[in-house]
Amino acid sequence: MKMERIIRAIAGSFVLGSLALGWWVHPGWFLFTAFVGANLLQSSITRWCLMEIILAKLGIAEKSPR
Repeated sequence: MKMERIIRAIAGSFVLGSLALGWWVHPGWFLFTAFVGANLLQSSITRWCLMEIILAKLGIAEKSPR
């Protein structure tokens, strides 16, 4: 599986999970949703993504050439 698809799946899961936790557990979880959104925006501007590094070190997916 390509790195980009894995990262999108993880980000989507984090957003949906934090929204559910914010709705049913505690509104403080909405801050995690904002954190994920800010990281997505930052990575689109800087082309640097921590999740890429983590996945590459775990050997889950190969980093694609830019």
